[in-house]
Amino acid sequence: MFTGIIEAIGSVAAVKNQQGDLTLQINSGALDLSDVKLGDSIATNGVCLTVVGLSGHGFIADVSRESLAHTHIGRWSAGTKVNLEKAMLPTTRMGGHLVTGHVDGVGIVKKRSADARSIRFTIEAPAALRKYIAAKGSVTVDGVSLTANALSADGFELNIVPHTAQQTTLIGLQPGSEVHLEVDIIARYLEQLLRPDNSAEQAPDTGISQTFLAQNGFWK
Repeated sequence: MFTGIIEAIGSVAAVKNQQGDLTLQINSGALDLSDVKLGDSIATNGVCLTVVGLSGHGFIADVSRESLAHTHIGRWSAGTKVNLEKAMLPTTRMGGHLVTGHVDGVGIVKKRSADARSIRFTIEAPAALRKYIAAKGSVTVDGVSLTANALSADGFELNIVPHTAQQTTLIGLQPGSEVHLEVDIIARYLEQLLRPDNSAEQAPDTGISQTFLAQNGFWK
């Protein structure tokens, strides 16, 4: 689990094809890897990757066919810049929102414009994801926790403040750029819980009700 607050900008050092999937070597830049061990997770442009090796300048991770199907990692090459965040700790400040690192789909930058010192982006989101994105709600773009300022006909709008632009790869986005999108996990779970077809999968009746709780002193 992550917060969407980027810790460093890294880059792809090498991409190796592995019989249908990939192995990435990532140069971690200024990211502190002193407390990272094999099996740990690092969000790389919003994709939760498992560390399978450590090198002098970064880490190595495998990318499954499932991840390749939902991201644009297959189009990465040596030199591609990536946002990096280590998995959160129980003591981590929740500066962003709960981010799983499980990318839901790929969006496209449609517009970029200056807005005083900020940058305003319009992002086209896949149709299946738009219902999970709310105005003033949270959305993850390339691993960065952001607020959707407003909804557009085919996606949403973002306002990127100077600090966020300088500390992430978002400053390099241009119309046509692809971005990884992860919608708010709470919206996902709410949809699942409210589906009518879930009624058959509900837990069996235990006899515990509001009346039972009141009679036994658990409810007032």
